[in-house]
Amino acid sequence: MVPISSKEVFIQGITLDGKTFRPSDWAERLAGVMSPFRPGGAHPGSHLSYSPWCIPTTMGGTKCVVVNRDLRDHEPMAWDFVMNFAKDNKLQVAEVCLLPDRPTQP
Repeated sequence: MVPISSKEVFIQGITLDGKTFRPSDWAERLAGVMSPFRPGGAHPGSHLSYSPWCIPTTMGGTKCVVVNRDLRDHEPMAWDFVMNFAKDNKLQVAEVCLLPDRPTQP
């Protein structure tokens, strides 16, 4: 479904037919379910923060979940779950390479 060349995959809250995906907190819910899947595995309190491999965000006013390919390498079933969520809900998926923020000038 997604080529291996990118480091991150964006699951966008827009369906393939251009409609906004509902409920409006879907990205936070999906990332919350994925919170135990993290480098070093789950630990006490890890459910209180998002996994660095699955982060909800908003891009251009559209809810998205950024899924790092490291999830696929470390937890293939969790990767399949996230990708199947996107497929089952007909969400747009784009492979990306996130660039670091540009340093601010003093």
